[in-house]
Amino acid sequence: MCGRFTLTVSARVLGELFDVPEVLQLKPRYNIAPTQTVAIVRQAADGPREMALVRWGLIPFWAKDQAIGARMINARGETVASKPAFRSSVKQRRCLIPADGFYEWQKSGVGTQPFLIRFADRRVFAFAGLWDRWRPTEDAQEIVSCTIITTTPNDLVRELHDRMPVILPPAVFEEWLRPEPLPEPRLEELLAPCADGEMEAFAVSRRVNSPANDDPSCVDPLP
Repeated sequence: MCGRFTLTVSARVLGELFDVPEVLQLKPRYNIAPTQTVAIVRQAADGPREMALVRWGLIPFWAKDQAIGARMINARGETVASKPAFRSSVKQRRCLIPADGFYEWQKSGVGTQPFLIRFADRRVFAFAGLWDRWRPTEDAQEIVSCTIITTTPNDLVRELHDRMPVILPPAVFEEWLRPEPLPEPRLEELLAPCADGEMEAFAVSRRVNSPANDDPSCVDPLP
């Protein structure tokens, strides 16, 4: 799964990678947690790509209660096209979720140890995501939310966890963002684990266990 991640790069870097005309000015985040506000990149219906702030934890448009979003922070790539919560969004509401690292927890004899996984050159990258709109009543304020798609782990992450987020290469950004269905064989190709040759993983402080801790020390390697 993917339950925490980081995004610490500048607006200039985000603008260059995601080719959005207007980039949000985001403060560095070192411990982004579910139900918090996150940035996504999506294709506007009648214009260029846009960056938006949405809630992490997808609330399907048909939901009766927004509480379902807390259980929808991830969508399994193997079943995303068939699950009722995601099958509409995967056809026409796909998005990119910028990040520059994510956390996984390894079980040990004294509990769990958090690890930060990122590219060794600390580049920003994109999770494959989905988004949706939800409104409890016609006159209520709309909530836009998202989920991160996960897949089987690559060799690096496999040592820590049995799932990892789907990381999409820039070459497929345009294809992923098109608001139209993807053939199932192509969807399976895209929702595969990324190569691990340029990635690194290292233990970090258990401070990241609490969403209240969101500062540079969260990403410091343990001695």
